[in-house]
Amino acid sequence: MPMLRGEFPDAGEQSHEELLAAYGTVLTETVETVGVEEIVAETGLDQATVTAFADGDIADRTLDEAVAVLATGPNRPDADALQAEAQDILLMGMTTAVMDVESLASGIDDELEPKEIQQKIEGRYPVTLAEYALLHSYIEGEKR
Repeated sequence: MPMLRGEFPDAGEQSHEELLAAYGTVLTETVETVGVEEIVAETGLDQATVTAFADGDIADRTLDEAVAVLATGPNRPDADALQAEAQDILLMGMTTAVMDVESLASGIDDELEPKEIQQKIEGRYPVTLAEYALLHSYIEGEKR
């Protein structure tokens, strides 16, 4: 089951805050289904991090942490596959919207610098879920 493609088809119609809340719901449900201790054991994440996902406190959590949690869920691909899909959604979205990192930075009111956006989308620098939601929402909104 795709992490974002199948679960957030209306990403471009939501604000980044709404999209972040939707991510939180999926992550909270995963923690509830699998259990904090099991996720800690499977992922190596500390209990405080997993508990933050359980509580929906996800804005400052990273995409790497989120895909590790999601990968523990039933019928989910592994974390590497989820990470690749998440990055692909942004890169392919930018291609479809015919947008470069400079126009993306401008579109999100320069909350992130173009070079920083590129590094985060390519996975060379950690991206928080709040940042991911901001980028995902804007890119999908521009595709319409």
